[in-house]
Amino acid sequence: MVYIPRLNDSKGADQKSTVSAPEEVKLRFGYDQKRHVFEEYKIKRNMFMGDILMSYGVDFDDIIRLEDIAEDVFSLRRIAAGKHITFVKDDICANPKAFIYQPNRIEYIRYTIQDEIQVDRGKLPTETCIESASGTIVNTLSESMLLEGLDLELIDNMEDALAQVSFFTSQPGDQYKVVYENIYVDGKPADTGKILSASYKSGKNEYFGFYYENEKYQGYYDYSGTPNKKTFLRAPVRASRVSSGFNPNRFHPVLKRRRPHLGTDYAAPRGTPIMAVANGVVTHRSYTRGNGNYVKIKHDNVYQTQYLHMSKFAAGIRPGTRVKQGQVIGFVGSTGLATGPHVCFRFWKNGRQINHRRENFPPLNPMEESELPAFYEHRDSNMEDLARISYPAPYVAYASVSE
Repeated sequence: MVYIPRLNDSKGADQKSTVSAPEEVKLRFGYDQKRHVFEEYKIKRNMFMGDILMSYGVDFDDIIRLEDIAEDVFSLRRIAAGKHITFVKDDICANPKAFIYQPNRIEYIRYTIQDEIQVDRGKLPTETCIESASGTIVNTLSESMLLEGLDLELIDNMEDALAQVSFFTSQPGDQYKVVYENIYVDGKPADTGKILSASYKSGKNEYFGFYYENEKYQGYYDYSGTPNKKTFLRAPVRASRVSSGFNPNRFHPVLKRRRPHLGTDYAAPRGTPIMAVANGVVTHRSYTRGNGNYVKIKHDNVYQTQYLHMSKFAAGIRPGTRVKQGQVIGFVGSTGLATGPHVCFRFWKNGRQINHRRENFPPLNPMEESELPAFYEHRDSNMEDLARISYPAPYVAYASVSE
């Protein structure tokens, strides 16, 4: 309640009356929560959105128009089984005026199906907090970060922040620190933002990554201001493991005989995005009995790469397509001669297949001298943040002793 003096009251200005303050309107997906009913509906396997909408009283012609309009925003065919949609009604008995689909925890797609049919995107209100974490490697970086309760996306981002570190060769006892953005919706973690700074300690070596951005520069740089990103990514998939390395004398698990394995296998769940490891032009998008679905890319007159056993190709990937480093070109599968979902990654240098994990790729162009003082000031501030984070107790391997 607020109090306002009644200046025109004959009993004097000392007497006060009470008036109600305007009540705050709480919105959900852009609708007043007190004036609408929100009904959850779970999409089951083999369900069609057209059938669901007709069961809610939406006219067939309106569904056709909605499908057509949605193509430019978020197609109805992309609404996944197992996910929920939310119908918005004026009251419990009314036909829905709209339904909402959330492709992730922050974005939502609003399909208006009464009055004027339209489709638009929105975002839930968020709050960004700066948080930190640290850990000690037991087997792999991803496993250790998961044990600390950290999000998979943060694990992926560590590979960008510390691109000079080969996490596939992590050793027990290696340690990491990270300062990052955590994004909340209604007080609950919803997404991971940028890593602001990170360090990785292995033996006597310590590596750093600092996010730095201005009008000319954007990305992760090491302690001296050198870009952490190399001309080639170390692997075409994130949060994966090497299931079979480059081996000229490997025993083939399908053919049951010794056959050179002139590539590196990265095991990852089916459907994991496969990325181009550097800028280039697609030369092959094809299928063979051994390779399954595969893509081959020419990067320059020296280097070419190939990605095998894809479940499917990314949209727009075909011979002649120019791709950028980190662009998704396909998805992990087990097509061709494969025992499980993985990508066999092959690397050519001057026409000969090599073990890319032993190749020392040059970094991108260094930062200009005139920019370094500003970067050093930014770096030192972030170093203070990292210094405030304690490492957990180091990993100790205990041997079992038999009596």
